[in-house]
Amino acid sequence: MKQAIGKETKQLRKRAKLTQVEFAKRVGVGLRFVRDLEQGKPSVRLDKVNQVLEFLGYHLEVASNRESKSASKGPGLL
Repeated sequence: MKQAIGKETKQLRKRAKLTQVEFAKRVGVGLRFVRDLEQGKPSVRLDKVNQVLEFLGYHLEVASNRESKSASKGPGLL
């Protein structure tokens, strides 16, 4: 998941014609975080990922990948 977010973030940053330094300053995160995110590092903080996504006009959504066995049971719990 983080690799996909990082790849998309990098593409959107480049489309906005921002360097990593400029992007980090505008978002309010550190340069190292932007580099780690774009490289898909597994240790990036989710709150900061969310901060980047909000800056780009996106939001993080969590959905179950399990198929519902019965419609009467309702949504599954994580």
